[in-house]
Amino acid sequence: MERITDDGRVQDELDVYNVLLPRPGEPSATLFIEITEKDQIQPVLDRFMGIDVEATVWIQVGKEFAVPGEFEAGHSDEEKGKLCAVHFVRFAFPPEAVRAFAAASVHLMVDHPAARVELSSETKAELLRDLRG
Repeated sequence: MERITDDGRVQDELDVYNVLLPRPGEPSATLFIEITEKDQIQPVLDRFMGIDVEATVWIQVGKEFAVPGEFEAGHSDEEKGKLCAVHFVRFAFPPEAVRAFAAASVHLMVDHPAARVELSSETKAELLRDLRG
């Protein structure tokens, strides 16, 4: 669609976007902070500063497994007070968590400020299909 015909430039594009593809047993997600009012963009993003560092987003599988979200670098700069509204997150599941996934309750956890959403059975089934390959 971008009408790139040079092999080197095509490879450059592939190199940029292939890093976003999840590896086996590693679902990925896009975290999007939706802000509908233009005058609220900066105040809302300021409140979410730090969401992409440490273990603020994870998938909890039963009581035993907390699979932390690994954010793609380059979407925030705490020194400058800048945060993007879109983040790419990977969840690298250990084999034990994959095995527990089918029978356990599964929650998407966000501790910024604390929020908790249980995954629907449909979403859980799709993720389990991805995890099992």
